[in-house]
Amino acid sequence: MSNLSLHGTNSGPGNAKKRVSYFYHSEVGHHYYGPAHPMKPHRLKLAHHLILSYGLYQKMECYRPHLATAAEMTAFHSEDYISFLSRITPDNLRNFSTQMSKFNAGEFTDCPVFDNLFEFTQIYSGCSIDAAIKLNNDTSDIAINWSGGLHHAKKSEASGFCYVNDIVLAILELLKVHARVLYIDIDIHHGDGVEEAFYGTPRVLTCSFHKFGEYFPGTGDVDDTGIGEGKGYSINYPCNDGMDDESFKAVFEPVIGKIMERFQPGAICLQCGADSLSGDRLGCFNLSLKGHAACVAYVKSFNVPTLVLGGGGYTLRNVPRCWTYETAVLLDAEVKDCLPYNDYYEYFGPDYRLHMPTSNMINLNTPAYLEKTTQRLLTVLDGIEPVSVPVESGGLKGQTPAPMDVEGE
Repeated sequence: MSNLSLHGTNSGPGNAKKRVSYFYHSEVGHHYYGPAHPMKPHRLKLAHHLILSYGLYQKMECYRPHLATAAEMTAFHSEDYISFLSRITPDNLRNFSTQMSKFNAGEFTDCPVFDNLFEFTQIYSGCSIDAAIKLNNDTSDIAINWSGGLHHAKKSEASGFCYVNDIVLAILELLKVHARVLYIDIDIHHGDGVEEAFYGTPRVLTCSFHKFGEYFPGTGDVDDTGIGEGKGYSINYPCNDGMDDESFKAVFEPVIGKIMERFQPGAICLQCGADSLSGDRLGCFNLSLKGHAACVAYVKSFNVPTLVLGGGGYTLRNVPRCWTYETAVLLDAEVKDCLPYNDYYEYFGPDYRLHMPTSNMINLNTPAYLEKTTQRLLTVLDGIEPVSVPVESGGLKGQTPAPMDVEGE
């Protein structure tokens, strides 16, 4: 596509169309974890091209991010860990054997060292930081970074294909302006890295809906609700195999609705991991695109500044479908089920449709279990101090990023 500087026209208060910004770097999809690794950054390029081919870019402001610096990353991560990430390459692994063990990276972990690893973390983290700044400056209502959402990374440790926790960095940016931030995670895996970072504070409420029981990362029990001043501000909804659209809606909306009522966040960060879709290579839920996107639409309905991120998703042809459709939902745009032709059209055969059928797998989430778990969490939320008057928190706002030229790369 020719070089077009694109500016959206979405504006207005209340229920009017939202001002949506979109962050993407053309190099992010070129990174490669390895031939047998399930994480494929190439999915981001497929998603971007599908978004372009549907013409959705014309309804958004599109930005190329800055590369996050080591100093920005150490707002959360330890300096020695970031220094390690910035120096290690596939060619010098032997010099870092002790550090690889310490930081959980390398050959015998799920976080391999690959070419330009640090640049990869700089790209997706820079996107999330810039998106948060855009929201802080009140120049967007919704900011999208599908390359972000790497929720497992810890302060001094890589984990679950994640090296730098862009979500925590973005939330820390949002906290410069907003008194309270809500984090919602619909990835099939528990958002452990984000929960751990904010487990003791009442300023960030984390809420994760995930598969639980002999499943990575093994955390996120319903009784894990925070510590100290953060007690009650970590909400975990453990789910069983086969979670379908109807069941997910039945638990998501009452829990999130209660959180919004009691917590009244100034901003929301929504992680939209696509591994909770039916047919995911590593997943075991049975959500359709519409069921997954219904969560996005529900969060959007509260008219709170929202950062929307990607996350997991390991069936290559389905992840772009999901995030393209959710981009359309965020834009209130209608998109046809028949996929438009694009450079990666062959990936979506043999049906070449946006929506895909779910499976006939059994839903092990019984109505009785869901009702019991929902009531337990609503009781926890009843115990947190309600916010009666919205509080504005002062703070430094960041510099608005420059518009990007949208290209077909």
